[in-house]
Amino acid sequence: MNNMENETQENKSYELATFAGGCFWCMVKPFDQWPGVIKVVSGYTGGTIPNPTYEQVCSDRTGHYEAVQITFNPSLISYDEILTTFWQSIDPTDPGGQFGDRGSSYKTAIFYHTEEQKAAAEKSKAELEVNGPFKGTPIVTPILPAKPFYPAENYHQDYYKKNPMHYQRYSVGSGRAGFLERHWNKA
Repeated sequence: MNNMENETQENKSYELATFAGGCFWCMVKPFDQWPGVIKVVSGYTGGTIPNPTYEQVCSDRTGHYEAVQITFNPSLISYDEILTTFWQSIDPTDPGGQFGDRGSSYKTAIFYHTEEQKAAAEKSKAELEVNGPFKGTPIVTPILPAKPFYPAENYHQDYYKKNPMHYQRYSVGSGRAGFLERHWNKA
């Protein structure tokens, strides 16, 4: 059991949400801004190698995704609200990665921790296919059972706060910022 699971078990009012949305640097800020989000940790999940390094995950041989794990208080922010933030932070139609980042470690996924999260994720995905800005293009983001989550190295944590100029250049240069602005009116 990792530290996030220990903390969540100690405070029974908190829940976990885990998402892969391409580069984890760009997946912290969208969640970090919400009241009720206790913390957002960048890390790796979905693969078979315990405690992988960034270099191992980037090799595309571990099966891990770059992901974020969110500890949240559901009395202040709902899982549905967190799902909406996730969808509006990615291109859910791209099967090969996200924006400038290509390969299996940069693909999108929702990792559910409970059957209720699975049902909510499936419902939100179906609604996005019908009512979202991608009409006619399949939503390829899979909904998978949560697997062990391994926090990334410290220099990856809160990257947008530690390196704001580089983070901004990366977000724009990768194409993420422009895509989010065009499809979700977000930058």
